[in-house]
Amino acid sequence: MKFNTIIPKGLKEHYQSELSLYRLSLNQKEYTVAWKHLERSHILGQAYPYEHTYSHWLMLKFGFRQKNTKEVLGQLLRLAVGGWKSFIDHIPTGNTGGSNVPPLKKMDLPQDLSIILNQYKPT
Repeated sequence: MKFNTIIPKGLKEHYQSELSLYRLSLNQKEYTVAWKHLERSHILGQAYPYEHTYSHWLMLKFGFRQKNTKEVLGQLLRLAVGGWKSFIDHIPTGNTGGSNVPPLKKMDLPQDLSIILNQYKPT
């Protein structure tokens, strides 16, 4: 069994970039764009417990900000189980992390994120 604990430096830079774009969009009240960046951060970080959990934490806060009960409840569930799934490398690739998709549903990766993730696949 493989244990994921530390995100590779280059991948973390892409993850952090998505979070920066999220915050910028949020500050500009571009909520749809902000959410897309949160989803992208989730995709990039979901294999690593800290980044995965942090993306869900931000999604929970976003759900509260939007007064979206479904999102809040969905994120509470994901926060309870998401991190340990990352730790044991049992994640649904491409899943965007929001409550609008089943937690274990594999999804197609956006092409740019697929290229990034393939650069940091363990050998």
